[in-house]
Amino acid sequence: MSNETATEPEQTPAPATPVKEPRSSGLPSWAVQGLVSLSAIVLALVVGAILIIIGDDQVKTAAGYFGAAPMDTVSAAFTAVGEAYKALAVGALGGLDPISESLTQATPLICGGLAVSLAFRTGLFNIGAQGQLIMGAILAAYVGFAWSLPPGLHLIVAVIAGLIGGAIWGGVVGLLKARTGAHEVIVTIMLNYVAIYLLQWLLTTTAFKRPAREDPISPIVDANAQYPQFGDTRLHVGFLLALVAAVFVWWLLNRSTVGFELRAVGANADASRTAGMSVGRAYVIAMVVAGALAGLAGTQQVLGTDLPLTDGVAASVGFDAITVALLGRGTPLGTVLAGLLFGALNAGGLQMQLQTQTPLTLTTVLQAVIVLFVAAPALVRSVFRFLPKERGTGTVLAKGWNG
Repeated sequence: MSNETATEPEQTPAPATPVKEPRSSGLPSWAVQGLVSLSAIVLALVVGAILIIIGDDQVKTAAGYFGAAPMDTVSAAFTAVGEAYKALAVGALGGLDPISESLTQATPLICGGLAVSLAFRTGLFNIGAQGQLIMGAILAAYVGFAWSLPPGLHLIVAVIAGLIGGAIWGGVVGLLKARTGAHEVIVTIMLNYVAIYLLQWLLTTTAFKRPAREDPISPIVDANAQYPQFGDTRLHVGFLLALVAAVFVWWLLNRSTVGFELRAVGANADASRTAGMSVGRAYVIAMVVAGALAGLAGTQQVLGTDLPLTDGVAASVGFDAITVALLGRGTPLGTVLAGLLFGALNAGGLQMQLQTQTPLTLTTVLQAVIVLFVAAPALVRSVFRFLPKERGTGTVLAKGWNG
């Protein structure tokens, strides 16, 4: 009997099915993110076009006899979309006045977006830009109409007061986060309501209420405390301050030791703590600076466009700032560009409504859909397959509830 044992023939493994991944390119991460954002804007415009077609009366009429003359429906659809988007573009960019109005609308959005973006980069979700803006507007307006100071100095002091108001309101959030671990989302939401109701109460007091008026409105800010305007437009120097604020945030995050700590904490708080960084200090600094930026947006409202203080001074700027920061990917340049885009949509939407009777709320839908697509890059890439694969992890934004 042979001692040799029978051996099984070697099995050649079947070749693995290659997994097709998005193409990688030599483009930097920010460029790839920019392409995704632009693609998201295109998709949002397509969704907006569909909504315009669905709501247009002439399209509905032509669709009633679609079987007899289908091209009438197609022609009516193209006409409705073309006229609406043409009016939107003209209202936003069709001359000096529309451009200046777009920049005016973008000014507080840029500062508010920077307030949210800076917190994002530190791992915080600052939903409190609305309340911080209101507090900045309250102090800036009070200094503006209640104090009497020389020209130039009056404006500077009013702006500083607005920065302090927003910084205090944001600093409370950072301090509670650092000392007690209170989640910034809950705290900022609650402080938004506190700021709103505080403003409504203040406008009923003699210190803020305009004499001989029963409605909640303050005296008009003194001319010495108003932002200088450019020509006959509503655009004011506050826009330049918004650009300066963006440069400051870029320098803070990318060129300063404090900014390095903020980004490190945002990327990994536990590792930063192990490395000897004070995570609590980073949270406080981030929220104080973010609050000051939102307070600057408040000064741009009461010292630039809405000279009296009212309970609607913030409008929806603080909440729109969140979408601006998301679209801007939490970067200063991206936030500025997103603010300009949303400012143009706000300014052009009014003209679109006047000329084509397209509801103004369509611009709000466009903004929401843009952010939706930006937040789902995989969906955008599934539509635009030519988009390259992003290298690395990209910009670190806020953590989740357990972050």
